[in-house]
Amino acid sequence: MPPVRRRRTPTPPPPLPQRDGVDPVRVRLPAGAPGATLRDHLVQRLAAPPAKIDALFTAGDIVGADGRPVPPDTPCTPGLTVWFHREMPPEPPVPFPLHVVHQDDHVVVADKPHFLATTPRGSHVRQTALARLRHDLGLPRLTAAHRLDRLTAGLVLFTVRPEERGAYQTLFRDRRVQKEYEAVAPFNPTLALPRTIRSRIVKERGELTAREVDGEPNAETRVELLTHREDGLARYRLVPGTGQTHQLRVHMSALGVPILGDPLYPEVTAPVPPGDFRRPLQLLARELAFTDPVTGTERRFTSSRTLEAWTSYNTWAAYR
Repeated sequence: MPPVRRRRTPTPPPPLPQRDGVDPVRVRLPAGAPGATLRDHLVQRLAAPPAKIDALFTAGDIVGADGRPVPPDTPCTPGLTVWFHREMPPEPPVPFPLHVVHQDDHVVVADKPHFLATTPRGSHVRQTALARLRHDLGLPRLTAAHRLDRLTAGLVLFTVRPEERGAYQTLFRDRRVQKEYEAVAPFNPTLALPRTIRSRIVKERGELTAREVDGEPNAETRVELLTHREDGLARYRLVPGTGQTHQLRVHMSALGVPILGDPLYPEVTAPVPPGDFRRPLQLLARELAFTDPVTGTERRFTSSRTLEAWTSYNTWAAYR
């Protein structure tokens, strides 16, 4: 008899509106939460200066599920949930347009530029595709069905209705989305292509790079040569059969033709300062195709972007 799966209790809607397309933070107190009061707990849990937490309480910016301000001396009760907007550090604006390829009642397909993260994470919060689209399209409930690396440009699928997100995420989980990428990398005349690469890729938490290890393959990429030219560059078509972190970048580097502009493969380069948008990674999510799980429609989308190291090497290498 198959195990019974417990249904997850849905998260209640935030009592605070979004700011610049970014949701408020939700904190739920667990059993045995440290601190005698809510104020003490937040200071410890968030590792924030007490003065900043006190300022939020003073301004009435920490609220309960009913949207009313919660006093700082509220006892730490397991299950108590509060909401507030975190302080967002300054972010250099990503100076490239985010194109909407398609929009309907169910999905939004965006053509993401290089350097723009898909969803808020770490130091990238407002300067993300999700935050921009929520703000620009007036769709506060928009969510991402999958992600692209911040350095990779191209097509990303977003869902309009949260209750339909799972159906679209399942497409990616079950590998029922046809994805094609394009890359610019060195040309090696001795490299026999096309070929399908299968290997085992692991990425440890906290590590910048992924690596290939011995063991059963969990990553598969078909690599095809589209064209090459006399300056030693080539355009490649990459078709992933799986979706491991940095998979395409790892496989191209392993072939001896690392993607131009890659700061991690084959070697980790020094970090660039915020706002440095030189030499974007020459990797583009060119096509997405799938059968829509909600409407049954056959869908195919194509990016209109080009990889500048191919079309204009000097422009690619220069400051914007």
